[in-house]
Amino acid sequence: MPKGYWIARVDVRDAEKYKDYVAASKIAFDKYGARFLARGGAHEKAEGEGRARNVVIEFETLQVASDCYHSPEYQRAAAIRQQVADGEIVLVEGV
Repeated sequence: MPKGYWIARVDVRDAEKYKDYVAASKIAFDKYGARFLARGGAHEKAEGEGRARNVVIEFETLQVASDCYHSPEYQRAAAIRQQVADGEIVLVEGV
């Protein structure tokens, strides 16, 4: 069965408060077996609008990725993130 992935692109407005999101989201990520493949770091904007922070997270399946995103644990963390950052998250199935 193909893996599932989150692809997140984020501009953080308040780095100090974003740390609260990182701590809160860890609960969901641990519960759903998230594996970070890219988390910030150097990047090249090849096309389109870029964001300062780019993250790729692997899950066992797309369903597990979706379950994590929609979980109460992650939604509590997302509420924090949405107050201090702008961005997009897409959930995709691997090949």
